[in-house]
Amino acid sequence: MSHTSATAYTPKERRMVAVSAVLGYGLDFYNLIVVAFLLAPIQRSLSISLPEVGLIVSATLIGSVLGGVMFGWAGDRWGRKNALLATLVLLAGGAVLSAAAWDFWSLIAFRFIAGVGVGGEWGAGMVLFNEVWDHRRRGLGSSIVQASSSAGLAVAALVATWALTQFSDVYSWRIALLIGGLPLFLMLFIRNRMPESRLWEEYKALEVSGQLPPQKKSESAAVIEIMKGASLKYFVFGTIVAGGYIINYQSISVFMPRLMTQILKASPSTLLFVTLLFAAFSAIGMIAAGYISDAWGRRRSIIFSTLFGVIGLVLIYYTGTTPFPGSLFTWSLFWAYIVWGMGQGAIGQFGPWFAELYPVELRSTAASVIFTMGRLVGAIAPWAVPILAAQFGLLNAMMLALAGSAISLIFTLTLPETAGRVFEVIEEKERVEV
Repeated sequence: MSHTSATAYTPKERRMVAVSAVLGYGLDFYNLIVVAFLLAPIQRSLSISLPEVGLIVSATLIGSVLGGVMFGWAGDRWGRKNALLATLVLLAGGAVLSAAAWDFWSLIAFRFIAGVGVGGEWGAGMVLFNEVWDHRRRGLGSSIVQASSSAGLAVAALVATWALTQFSDVYSWRIALLIGGLPLFLMLFIRNRMPESRLWEEYKALEVSGQLPPQKKSESAAVIEIMKGASLKYFVFGTIVAGGYIINYQSISVFMPRLMTQILKASPSTLLFVTLLFAAFSAIGMIAAGYISDAWGRRRSIIFSTLFGVIGLVLIYYTGTTPFPGSLFTWSLFWAYIVWGMGQGAIGQFGPWFAELYPVELRSTAASVIFTMGRLVGAIAPWAVPILAAQFGLLNAMMLALAGSAISLIFTLTLPETAGRVFEVIEEKERVEV
């Protein structure tokens, strides 16, 4: 029996998977980020303390870690499509329930549920997309999916601004959270009509019929197998690459609004415009990284994007004390921030690279857990930057991003190049350079 990849997808099937991935990840990011715009009205309307508000954000992040591990494993065990449908139910349900929360504890529980759905979305969805998509264009396709996060950011900023200006504290945050849940019901329609990964289906058919090679029959659960041999190396180094990137991203993106408005005196309306333009330019950077990835490799694409972002960091450092001059386009910090944003395209290549490092029976678990653990490593930045700021000032503390970029760059060199790899049903765990 041939064990080459099952690639017979119709154009319609590929389109359904692509639409599902783009909408799913965009809405996923909306739900992850919109709370950041709503912290003040949540605090006032529920009469809770600032530390309790922080716990609400933390609950979503903790839930995403659990969801990433749980649904990554589910994608390998029960199928990518089934895992995605389950994440939709939790994400939609958690978002809608959050809008109906009546106190601190109910809100923290519902945001945890939504977070589980958020965490599961990336792994199973990105793996399914990469298994269905043309192997010669995985980098570009994945970057477009990832760029939908920019659309999620833009929509979150617009919806939150509209809700906060049109409604009282009691209703504004509820409406913004509710909007994060309702469109997801449309995804059930789309995902019920998209195909399952045929690679996964063929592997499972071989498993059920007892036709797997002996080394595959002896494998343990995917969460155990990714901790063995070459898979462990890819897991550790991949987590460090993703974690370094997220330290860089969180150090700047979380604190730039405060730097611009509270320290450099830009208005909230200016910040909204900055956010929208930043989202657009960062999407351009991601798509450019996708072209480079397919043409010259995953590693070179990530190195190029990261170095471009480092240029932005240097510019931010040297322009970050310039007060808002009254015109956005003459503000040097704005342009430095845009350069940095265009250098964030590396994240769009984690999906194909991590997927290409692992065989089909471990792929969903591995890709999801690596990215989730990277998020966990990157979570050090929102905690560390304020501590450093108390000693060195906010702008200097934000340069923790340079350390994150350096870590990501160094460990990018430790993983094999995989661009153009053709997936097969039966593959070895050790990946040689393509």
